[in-house]
Amino acid sequence: MTARILVVDDIPANVKLLEARLLAEYFDVLTADNGFAALEICDKTHVDVILLDVMMPGIDGFEVCERLKANPRTSHIPVVMVTALDQPSDRVRGLKAGADDFLTKPVNDLQLISRVKSLVRLKTLTDELRIRTEAARSMGVEDMLRMGDGRIDEIAQVLLVDGRANSQERIIKALKPVAAVTASSDPQAALFEAAENAFDLVIVNANFDDYDPLRLCSQLRSLERTRFIPVLLVTDNGDEQMIIRALDLGVNDYLARPIDPNELVARTLTQIRRKRYNDRLRLSVKESIELAVTDGLTGLHNRRYLDNHLKVLFNRAQARGRPLSICITDIDRFKQVNDTHGHDAGDDVIREFATRIRSTVRGADLACRYGGEEFVVVMPDTTAEAAAVIAERLRGMIEHRPFALKASASSLDVTASMGIATLTPNIETPEQLLKQADRALYQAKSAGRNRVVAAAA
Repeated sequence: MTARILVVDDIPANVKLLEARLLAEYFDVLTADNGFAALEICDKTHVDVILLDVMMPGIDGFEVCERLKANPRTSHIPVVMVTALDQPSDRVRGLKAGADDFLTKPVNDLQLISRVKSLVRLKTLTDELRIRTEAARSMGVEDMLRMGDGRIDEIAQVLLVDGRANSQERIIKALKPVAAVTASSDPQAALFEAAENAFDLVIVNANFDDYDPLRLCSQLRSLERTRFIPVLLVTDNGDEQMIIRALDLGVNDYLARPIDPNELVARTLTQIRRKRYNDRLRLSVKESIELAVTDGLTGLHNRRYLDNHLKVLFNRAQARGRPLSICITDIDRFKQVNDTHGHDAGDDVIREFATRIRSTVRGADLACRYGGEEFVVVMPDTTAEAAAVIAERLRGMIEHRPFALKASASSLDVTASMGIATLTPNIETPEQLLKQADRALYQAKSAGRNRVVAAAA
């Protein structure tokens, strides 16, 4: 695993020490001796993880972290504060500033490398989502690329897995202002609970007498439904081996006993904020994909989707020797609708036309808006005769029921012409099949409109 790590410290000896340790693990290392230089590097260069000293001249590490998290271009970069400060209040202040973790000087090599590798994995996932989301910037998704100011608008849902009742009570009490906590003392029951419900965080307290808590952490990471839920592990102070193994398994954060309530709240909010950020990115990716293949006016698939999916259906029909038919339909004299009643009325007609197509076609059929007032229906396993029946049924449904115009509270009689083509041995490509159907549509228009014409075999 390789990544670019930025080390920020005003003491050259500290920089050299961290740099040597990271280079030994084949990380690419950048360095800065003050906060302003660090901000400039992050603004101009790709950085995966920042190791940030707290006590520096000019601006300290807390302010550097706050500025990084306030900038949409750098807010997703994990920050580890490396400092001689070891009081819980210092850690809480850093976590509230947006830091992902603290390492206390002198830094333990195993903890350093394990923590960096864990955060690099997290950054890689976030980067992948951000790259996909960049394409959606023009569609108003830019706000999704901001980590936020730390506020949790909706009450967070936390699953606490803890083997002792008194410990459960203390954690629930500490988190009450920021989260609704569901507690379980049975790890396997908790796994099912996490899979069946929408949790923002799972806290696993490693205080079970006869159960390895890392097994639960591993299971949470292996299940599809729980893979992206952050996990916070509570361990004994100084249990380095468990912490290192946990980070390797994909645990997001850890907290050593005795638990400081303020630090627990701060780490909980950090994980919830990051999860909701990544959730928004995933949602924006999904919506972007849907927008790319869906016609916004009708909700039907668009031409881009048709061009790709028709190839699949065409090749499948050829390989299996099965029939495949296409119907291209066009609203008759649609220009007159726009010219006479306005474009809003035209949109009403197109939307209703799409609704009637959707109600006519079968579940296996593919209905698309081809462009303007033209629609295509692809009918797998459908002969020419069956396609003609379906098309005639649609034509009659268009003709016999007036179209409501919402803008003018009136209605309009509409007809449609349809051309059908069916796969034959002479047709070698999907484009040829579409062209055949288009020719048949042209014949229907030329013959007087409001009719179904099948292409000659």
